[in-house]
Amino acid sequence: MKSNIALTAILLGILLISGCADTKTPFIVKIESISGTITNKNSYVLLPGNKDTKLEDLQFKEYATYVNRALIKQGFTPAESHEKANTVIFLAYGIGEPQEHQYSYSMPTWGQTGVSSSYTTGTVKSHGGHGSYSGTTTYTPTYGITGSTTRIGSDITYFRYMVLDARDLDEYKKSNNEVQLWKTTVTSSGSSGDLRRIFPILVAASQQYVGKNMGQNVEINLFEEDELVMEIKGIEKTEKKTQ
Repeated sequence: MKSNIALTAILLGILLISGCADTKTPFIVKIESISGTITNKNSYVLLPGNKDTKLEDLQFKEYATYVNRALIKQGFTPAESHEKANTVIFLAYGIGEPQEHQYSYSMPTWGQTGVSSSYTTGTVKSHGGHGSYSGTTTYTPTYGITGSTTRIGSDITYFRYMVLDARDLDEYKKSNNEVQLWKTTVTSSGSSGDLRRIFPILVAASQQYVGKNMGQNVEINLFEEDELVMEIKGIEKTEKKTQ
C-alpha cells in the first residue's frame, strides 16, 4: 500500500512540474525591422495588407486597434483621411499550417530495490530424544526508482506572423510611384493556433522597433500577462490595495 502511495506521489509531482512549466513558458517573438531615410513621415492611414481583406473585416479592425495603440505610443499619428496622411501602412498577418514534431523523453521505472526487514516464525517438535524445527521467514521489501525508460512523444506547433509595410503616400500622390519607407516583420512559433490570442503579444514585443532600422534581428520573450501586452489589449494594470 505504501509503495503505491509513493509511486502515485512521484507521478503527480512530475505532472505538476510539467504543468507549471507550461503555464510559465514565455512566448518567443522574433522581430526584423528595416527602414530608409525618413523625415516627418508620421501621419498615417492603416490599411489591410492581406489579399481580399476589407477595411470592414472584423478581424482586421480588432488587430488594427492593437497596432494603432503601438504606433501612437511610438510617436505616429493616425490621420483623419488619406488626404491628410503622408504615410500608408499595410498590415498583414496570418498563421501557418500545424506542424508535428517528435521528441524523446525519459520516464522513471518503479520496482523493488531491496529488503527493509524480515522475521521468522516456526514450531519445534520433539520425538523421543530427537527434535525437529519447521519455520517460515517473511521479508518486507522496499520499493523505489530502479531506472528509466525512453518514450517517444509528439507536439504540434504553429508559425504566427505580422508584417507592417509603410509606403510614402506623398510620393504616390505626386508620381504614382510606391516608395517603401520601412518594413517590420514579427514572427513566433508555438503550440497555440489561436492568432487572436497571440496577436497582441506580437504587437507588444515589436512596438519599440516599429519603423526603425535595427541592423539585426531581435528576439523578445513575453508572458501573456506582461504589462506591455496588457497595454496593447487596452487593459489597465490594477494595483493591489494594501490593508
